[in-house]
Amino acid sequence: MTTTTTMTAAEVRASRGLRSSRLGPRWFPFFLILPSLVLIFIVTGFPLLYSLYVSFTPYELLRPDSLAFNPETMFNNYRRLLNDPVFWRAFSNTIIFLVITVNGEYLLALGLSQLLARVTRGQSIMRTMLMIPMMFAPVLVGFQFRWFFNTNLGLVNNLLTVFGYQGRPINWLVDEPLGMISIMIATIWMNLPVTTIILLAGTMSLPHELFEAAEVDGASGWKKFVHITFPLLAPFSYIALTIRSLDVARAFDIVRIMTDGGPANRTELIWTYVTRLAIDDTKFGLGSAMSWVTVLLSLFFTVYFFRQLVKTRVIQ
Repeated sequence: MTTTTTMTAAEVRASRGLRSSRLGPRWFPFFLILPSLVLIFIVTGFPLLYSLYVSFTPYELLRPDSLAFNPETMFNNYRRLLNDPVFWRAFSNTIIFLVITVNGEYLLALGLSQLLARVTRGQSIMRTMLMIPMMFAPVLVGFQFRWFFNTNLGLVNNLLTVFGYQGRPINWLVDEPLGMISIMIATIWMNLPVTTIILLAGTMSLPHELFEAAEVDGASGWKKFVHITFPLLAPFSYIALTIRSLDVARAFDIVRIMTDGGPANRTELIWTYVTRLAIDDTKFGLGSAMSWVTVLLSLFFTVYFFRQLVKTRVIQ
């Protein structure tokens, strides 16, 4: 009887040791990335949570005592935004800017990627030249295109005059909707290489067997693009659209340099208006509330594109 009890206890200890050995490898990767997770929370998570708290307070930088949470007035900042016509102007401008810039950039990048994929000589040189716009800081791009679209001394108006335009100088950065169009052109020029490289990498990774079979069947180049290239590029397209949507939704540098949201809020975007409220007017609570509107807008586009990406992978 005693021997049986001893054997049973040994078996219990052995089983516990086996479970602990199995538990170790399972949690080992988590312990490896734990320092990174802590650092991400300190750098990103805590500021996000703190700004969310500030958005429910009437905090102003020059009034430290205003950083106090009151359940009865916690939604006052959001109510004020709903009744603010400048906010709705900035919100609509941001949506228009996001949709037109991302889609226009995608179409241009799709065409460039297909052209580069068919280059047989000097492709590496062309790729390097394509990356040149990315080497410039957004502030420098803003100053560059601000000069391009200057009314009196700008390169664009001077070229129009050379080609026979005799009308009054065009106020590219003042008239509506030319101000938004000018900013969109500058943004697309600077970020076009990112989308092009992603789509080019996707095009170069497509299986050649499908194209060879299509050529045997007598398919034209356009049919091969529509029925083979474009559908198979869907995962790469959604990745590029997701990255660019998040980046464009945070547009600030170029807009601040070229127009600063003016004149009369014609080119005002959410982030330029946030800067005006939080930095210039020291209304951190109201600025944080508007920032969270942008966060939710970015999350909406991210979730949508990731769902489309999952669908394309399931279909494939």
